[in-house]
Amino acid sequence: MNALRAGLYIVATPIGNLGDLSPRAADILSRADVIAVEDSRVTAGLLRHLGVKRPMTPYHDHNAEGVRPGLVARMASEAVALVSDAGTPLISDPGYKLVRDARAAGHTVVTIPGPCAAVAALTLAGLPTDRFLFCGFLPSKAQARAAAIAEVATVRATLILYESGPRLAACLSALAEGLGDRDAAVTREITKHYEEAVSGTLSTLATRYAEAAPKGEIVVVVAPPGEAPPASDDEADAALAEALTRLPVAKAASEVAKRLGVDRKALYARALEMKS
Repeated sequence: MNALRAGLYIVATPIGNLGDLSPRAADILSRADVIAVEDSRVTAGLLRHLGVKRPMTPYHDHNAEGVRPGLVARMASEAVALVSDAGTPLISDPGYKLVRDARAAGHTVVTIPGPCAAVAALTLAGLPTDRFLFCGFLPSKAQARAAAIAEVATVRATLILYESGPRLAACLSALAEGLGDRDAAVTREITKHYEEAVSGTLSTLATRYAEAAPKGEIVVVVAPPGEAPPASDDEADAALAEALTRLPVAKAASEVAKRLGVDRKALYARALEMKS
């Protein structure tokens, strides 16, 4: 068996169905000098499936700062594979700092792409896929969660979030309150026997899951906002008046037209009236 080139190998692993492990990922895991793992028990099961044994070292949220320098040093002469418990490393875990430090040290960094729950859920949801934003886990406390939702409320993209079963109904209710009652989908147990994607409005889904919290790993996908209503004459006048305190008439009209989606010629005429 040929040795791997020294460096860091980012290896995506199955999110449920072991048949989704790519041949290339299996080869890298079989030949790595050491595997940096989120939970050694989970990765040990994957290695048993491959019929191999490899050294493992923990690398997760609680020990990353202390462990990272040693791992980076090992990359000078060893092949270090990075895995998460399921899916693609660096998605909602501390792996990006390991990549950053490995690159800074001049080591080779290679990615072995594969399963990702966020992207898999997007393909199941039946919602727009041309633009999407991964939001990870929302905060558990209501005030912080509401603030996080407010930050993305105007983003014109499909939103993807991770959530746990016990928190799902509260999350969906908060999303409905902060975003409006958009179309959404709750996907769970992706690639497993009980895989499902349930579609509906946020409020309908919140009611459904308030009655019984689902089990398994959950991804929520939320449709982008609809078209914003046109600005009223009063809103356009207020914006124009403010812009005229900073800009010449033509530039003020152009700025407000672009921001509010209002006809520039009409705004220019209105700006001349306001100036006179």
